[in-house]
Amino acid sequence: MEQVFSYIIGLGAAVMMPIIFTILGLCIGIKFGKALKSGLLVGVGFVGLSVVTALLTSSLGDPLNKVTEIYGLNLGIFDMGWPAAASVAYNTSVGAFIIPVCLAVNIVMLLTKTTKTVNIDLWNYWHFAFIGAVVYFATENIWWGFFAAIICYIITLVMADLTCKQFQGYYDKMDGISIPQPFCQGFVPFALVINKALDMIPGFDKLYIDAEGMKRKFGIMGEPLFLGVIVGCGIGLLACRNGEEIIANIPLILGLGIKMGAVMELIPRITSLFIEGLRPISDATRELIARKFKNSANLNIGMSPALVIGHPTTLVVSLLLIPVTLFLAVILPGNQFLPLASLAGMFYLFPAVLPITKGNVLKTFLIGLVGLIVGLYFVTDLAPFFTQAANDAYSISVMKGSPDGALKIPDAFLPENGGIGGGALDFASSIFSWCIFHLIYNFKYVGSAALVAIALIMAIYNRTRIIKEAKAHSNN
Repeated sequence: MEQVFSYIIGLGAAVMMPIIFTILGLCIGIKFGKALKSGLLVGVGFVGLSVVTALLTSSLGDPLNKVTEIYGLNLGIFDMGWPAAASVAYNTSVGAFIIPVCLAVNIVMLLTKTTKTVNIDLWNYWHFAFIGAVVYFATENIWWGFFAAIICYIITLVMADLTCKQFQGYYDKMDGISIPQPFCQGFVPFALVINKALDMIPGFDKLYIDAEGMKRKFGIMGEPLFLGVIVGCGIGLLACRNGEEIIANIPLILGLGIKMGAVMELIPRITSLFIEGLRPISDATRELIARKFKNSANLNIGMSPALVIGHPTTLVVSLLLIPVTLFLAVILPGNQFLPLASLAGMFYLFPAVLPITKGNVLKTFLIGLVGLIVGLYFVTDLAPFFTQAANDAYSISVMKGSPDGALKIPDAFLPENGGIGGGALDFASSIFSWCIFHLIYNFKYVGSAALVAIALIMAIYNRTRIIKEAKAHSNN
């Protein structure tokens, strides 16, 4: 069984998701041709997004490495990026069984009316497997690993329900969709608290400006495309030691600017493919649910946040936070993590934040700034455990005869050579993963009891909401 699921996961999202969506489409009554096209469009979207994010990381890789060398910015934790975190997640028994286990939990929660999200975003189940794998390797107990993954899954499903109305109301063509991804939902508490605090500042409401407002106010200079070019050229300039290098590297500097601009322009176009592929599936699913289940017509389909990362405010704020985050990573006392490979994951911080800030660029930027500052410390704190999990998962892949290079931490960053190890911003920075890990690892049964209590309270509260909404729906 473990080998079967490991093989399926090994296909990657670009192959795995078209198969899943095609089968799902057939199961809910869509004709084969239409179901296949929907699945292929989703697959093409994943391929396109992978190509664009790879362009981002590969283009920034050499210039940022030169910047760290010129200014002596080397820190003790190597940024392994989300591929390493996903490999850690799925190269374990926890990861191999996470999909059927979480699907079973989802079904139980649907039957008990403690959630109204049907989470079909199977590829992103690696987030739950990741926290489970790190707990598993740290405690050397697989059951603690499964417990951590399940708790994270329950909390995330409830959070997806609590945020779905705002999400659907803010984004276009997202009716019936929720985002049950823990990295996105992990920033909602930051957004709620900071957004409320900013609203209490007299006159702050007059500073409202969204991405469209930036275009009107600043013209072309307010567009993500142009900002991408400016930031790219700026990083290219910082990678030069002196004026002579700047003159010699003008083609490279301009090329980096164009590439960054291309990333900003292409992401929205690619995410439209996800929406086009998703639409027939989501519509047919809601129709099926409405026919088969009374008072359950408001169930939501849990989907990847990749659907909405092309929003202009997300692009603008993510772009502005790249140089700011690099600067803060160097000056923050106690931080040992310099995000490089993880920068491509910054877009995923905002899908659940924008509905709270109503797309306000300044508010979103400040929330992202606070979230990333806290996240850098979370990554630093979890790095020794991430390193242990990565090393153990790499050893397992070697024993299987297929060494996974994404899990190999460079020797210079290993603890025996004076480093700390590896880390990744994409999920290790989430408050969910940090809290769940430490409550289990440091407090064992007391911490686990607290997690069970939190999950139960959230589930019961959610059930009360769902039943009340169902009664209101039936009365209408």
